[in-house]
Amino acid sequence: QVQLVEFGGGLVQPGGSLRLSCRASGTLYSINPMGWYRQAPGKERELVATITTSTNTNYADSVKDRFAIFRDYNRKTVDLQMNSLKPEDTAVYYCNYNHFDTDCWGEGTLVTVSS
Repeated sequence: QVQLVEFGGGLVQPGGSLRLSCRASGTLYSINPMGWYRQAPGKERELVATITTSTNTNYADSVKDRFAIFRDYNRKTVDLQMNSLKPEDTAVYYCNYNHFDTDCWGEGTLVTVSS
């Protein structure tokens, strides 16, 4: 069974940067995507970015050119580098691994963008 643990959330000022990291345990398959989703207060969970290989990534329009996703297959990690953060990026960020159409989730880490 795959377990996911997120690190790196916190408070950051608008325009700042933050890097989230997710570490997985269990058996992962490189063909299955990993990614980050987020849920803001009163809103539904939404996709932020997913990655299968270094050249196969997908980003929400709202974070393109600001966020970057990285995956290390050996270390079983997926990182999300977030730059030029905006107050509307405030949310709980969840790590995800899609195991042959079954979603595995971490518990989430809170990111607050505020001055």
